[in-house]
Amino acid sequence: MNKHDFPQIHFYDQDFVDIYNKTWSWVSSYWINPESGEQDSEGLFIYPEDHKKIINQFDSIFSSFFLVYSNRNFDACKNIDYFYSMQEENGAIRCKYDINKKKAILDSSNPEGIGLPLFAWAEFNLYHKSANKRRIKEIMPFLQKYMTWLDTNFKQENGLYAVPTSVSTMENSPRKGAFYPVDFNACMAINANYMSALGDILNDKDLSFQYRRMYFSIKTRINSLMWDNDTNFYYDLDKNGERLSTKTIAAYWTMLAEIPNADKADCLVNHLNDPNSFGTEHPFPTLSADDPNFSEDGNGYCGSVLPAFNFMVIKGLEKYGHYEVARECAIRHLYFVLEGLMPNENKEPGDLWEAYLPNKEGKASMKGNRDFPKKRHLMTAGLSTIALMIENVIGLSISLPRKTVDWIIPNLEIMGIENLSLKRNLITILSNKSSRGWEIQMESEKLYYFTINIIDQKKKTLPIPSGKCSMLIDKL
Repeated sequence: MNKHDFPQIHFYDQDFVDIYNKTWSWVSSYWINPESGEQDSEGLFIYPEDHKKIINQFDSIFSSFFLVYSNRNFDACKNIDYFYSMQEENGAIRCKYDINKKKAILDSSNPEGIGLPLFAWAEFNLYHKSANKRRIKEIMPFLQKYMTWLDTNFKQENGLYAVPTSVSTMENSPRKGAFYPVDFNACMAINANYMSALGDILNDKDLSFQYRRMYFSIKTRINSLMWDNDTNFYYDLDKNGERLSTKTIAAYWTMLAEIPNADKADCLVNHLNDPNSFGTEHPFPTLSADDPNFSEDGNGYCGSVLPAFNFMVIKGLEKYGHYEVARECAIRHLYFVLEGLMPNENKEPGDLWEAYLPNKEGKASMKGNRDFPKKRHLMTAGLSTIALMIENVIGLSISLPRKTVDWIIPNLEIMGIENLSLKRNLITILSNKSSRGWEIQMESEKLYYFTINIIDQKKKTLPIPSGKCSMLIDKL
């Protein structure tokens, strides 16, 4: 597949551009026909080295956040639709399926096969990248049945949800005794919040109100029961509703759910900047650096840095307007991802990895698990090399239904994007320095609204006509 079929990015560090292009060239070999096992662009997006042909809910939801930028070369909805097709009569959707056997994969650590409930978050993002309102109407019954199943089976008398900690995918995280996991409860709030937003898109006031009320109910309980004023952090609860003391990356789902107020959010950001907490050289470890179980080798979820969780934290920072911190951390993370492509000290070849070390270059490890981290695990690695690259390093935020492109950057640099498809409209936005000063050159087939936001300097929204045009920043 020609790389010019995909949006081209421009950035002053060519290594960032190269890994972005390389990721797209690798992605095509991950689309597998489940019947034949052969590569097929019409198939499902699964990890090719997994010979059992397992489709995973966590990976499928997260991968949609970068597949939306493929200029429709890949169907970002395909995997998610597979999970809807497997929904059971009671509303259950399981977290893993054997595609060949067409049945759920259940185990003793997660007998109900529960996954983090994030379908509505993904659908909201898909809507803003496709403007497909009809899809929202079609998938809403699946989402409603799914939320009812979770609410009926896992909600306890205190208003929180009790599920196994393995639901979070953080398999060896030291969360012993956790009965009410902070991440699952925050994800229930995220899903309820976006269910309400999808209800607004459908102009269904009853639906919107139902899930808005559910969202505020969960939010209130997380704030009152899971927040610790002494350490300024959110924690899992044990069976008696007592707070545990282990600080994990799971607490940052609350920022994506917009649960903390501004003061609590600032406290959580302070932890991200603290080298004794989550502010390691490579942001952000899955376990606080001051925890006795923290490992410099990562040891799975005892300190490894994973692209999916970094994406989650960075999107949470955006919710509270911490755009500069989000961008700085995205760039630092990407430099470590690039270093991981180099051979290590044992001369082993580098690659993209599922998990990285917290304080130096290289892939993480896990005691007793030789398969960790997975090599070239594009389902989550693409979040770093494509989604964070477009949204946080270059700084573009796009909404097709609103016909808006926001460009949020701390300062002007030579960078931009070329031939990004907005439905049937290819757009180009490039910044360059000329003899007349900083100039933004744009090309579009249709009118859209462009907001340039140079943080703490300038913010301006302008209608961009079809054809080619340019603007001088100094004249704004």
